[in-house]
Amino acid sequence: MTDMTKAQYAKSLFMSGFNCSQSVAAAFADEMGMDKAFVAQLTIGFGGGVGRMREVCGTVTGMTFVISALYKEDKGSIYARVQEVAEEFKKENGSIVCRELLGLDIKGADSPVPEKRTQQYYQKRPCAELVEMAADILDNYLKSHPYK
Repeated sequence: MTDMTKAQYAKSLFMSGFNCSQSVAAAFADEMGMDKAFVAQLTIGFGGGVGRMREVCGTVTGMTFVISALYKEDKGSIYARVQEVAEEFKKENGSIVCRELLGLDIKGADSPVPEKRTQQYYQKRPCAELVEMAADILDNYLKSHPYK
C-alpha cells in the first residue's frame, strides 16, 4: 500500500477498476487478515448499490463488510456499529442510497452491465470521492473503536 492513507488507497483501487464496495473493503484486507483479491470477490455483488440496483451505496456495504469481519460481537452490536458509520456517511452526503447520491431518477433495477470506465465516467460520477470518504470514515472509526 506504500505511504497512502486508507482513503487514498481505496480511491486508487476504484480508479484501477474495482467497484465502490470492493474498493472500500479491499483497502482493509490486511486488517481482516484476508487476501485483497478474495475480499474483492466476496464484495463484487455489492457494487452499484447492490447488484447495480442503485439501493444502498456500495461504499456503505463495503464498510459493513469490514465491520462484520473485524468485530466478534452479537448482531445488535454489529448493527449499531454499521449504523454509526452509515450515519456519518449520510451526514456528509445527505444519503446512503446510490441513486440519490448519483442524482438518478430511477426506481428499482438498473442495467446489470457496468458502465465503461472512461474519463467522462470519472468526471460525471462522485463515486471515487465517496469511496475515499467512506474509507476515511471507516479508518477513523476503527482507530477509535479497537477491534482486537
